[in-house]
Amino acid sequence: MKKLFIFSIGLFISSIIFSQKFEGLALTPPMGWNSWNKFACDVSEDLIKKMADVMVSSGMKDAGYKYIVIDDCWQIGRDSSGNIIPDPKRFPSGMKALADYIHSKGLKFGLYSDAGMKTCAGRPGSRGYEYQDARTYANWGVDYLKYDWCSTGTQNAPASYKLMSDAIYKAGRPVVLSICEWGNNEPWKWGAEIGHLWRTTGDIYHCYDCILNHGTWNQWGWTVILDMQHKLRKYNGPDHWNDADMMEVGNGMSIAEDRAHFTLWCMLATPLMAGNDIANMTNEVQEILTNKEAIAINQDPKGIQGLRYLYTDNLEIWVKPLQNDELAFCFFNRSDEPQDINFKWDKYRVEDGISKTDIYLNKTNYKVRDIWAMKDLGTTKNATLKKTIPPHDVVLIRLSK
Repeated sequence: MKKLFIFSIGLFISSIIFSQKFEGLALTPPMGWNSWNKFACDVSEDLIKKMADVMVSSGMKDAGYKYIVIDDCWQIGRDSSGNIIPDPKRFPSGMKALADYIHSKGLKFGLYSDAGMKTCAGRPGSRGYEYQDARTYANWGVDYLKYDWCSTGTQNAPASYKLMSDAIYKAGRPVVLSICEWGNNEPWKWGAEIGHLWRTTGDIYHCYDCILNHGTWNQWGWTVILDMQHKLRKYNGPDHWNDADMMEVGNGMSIAEDRAHFTLWCMLATPLMAGNDIANMTNEVQEILTNKEAIAINQDPKGIQGLRYLYTDNLEIWVKPLQNDELAFCFFNRSDEPQDINFKWDKYRVEDGISKTDIYLNKTNYKVRDIWAMKDLGTTKNATLKKTIPPHDVVLIRLSK
């Protein structure tokens, strides 16, 4: 009996290893917009078209955003053949027509489903219909699938996500698979062979450091989620990303907190999925979301998740190794008071085994670029970075040769 059990485990592990997925769809962290954080179930064809239009007109598309993702509540049932039915009142033209509209804008179309019998909002999930739904999504022109983990009972997470991954591959249309399993079953250990990104925590909330208790589950402020990421660095990279959840930039925090939130998501090399009403955002929020120099740090081809390099007196210094031996430094003031920094570049060494980085800053003269000030600050040679950082804000520096 023991031999049979060991053999069965071996078969299961082998099935995970040899799972099929479309390779090369997410060589840098996916960028786009998702409906849930701002609109929850209040989604419609008109809203999604409007968001696609604004993604183009606001400069977000030019900055690298390309996915328009409809989250939960677009589906209301199944027909007599088991085919998933979009809400005909909210999506009267159907999903194929909506996908065609989004594609006509040069963007990509994303949908949501769930590995269980029901979605988190109680709509039909994909359990038992994985291959049927995958064919439907392929026929509609879906490019991205966010696959949730509600109503899953005793289901095995790797097996459930592998089933949908295989179904997508069998359907024949390349689709980015976003594993939204909340980190409960350590998807960073098995997700790379199945999907392109995986959630590392429960849901985000639009606050700096709060925890919102819902009884059986919590939502987390973005700094709480940030603190859960540092042990996962080795699992991050091209085509397999740690997903720290959709952003809350523009959803009610201060501009300093929005800027810090966006900056740290760039430093983490995590997907940049906007979650605000981009049709009614302020100029300041738009400038944060479309800062191409900050985005370039997130999208660096090396795909290295940043590390928390130093931490003293509520001031954190994060470092992200970039291609060509360049570096990004983020100075993050976590306190409620202004913090002064006096950072002498040539006293520091950046050593990181994950990225195979070992750089003595006194041996290479780098150009210093302040990303948010959009200003060059000279070079690192015999120089000191002197700044006062407001509460909950950041200074983002790129060191270029």
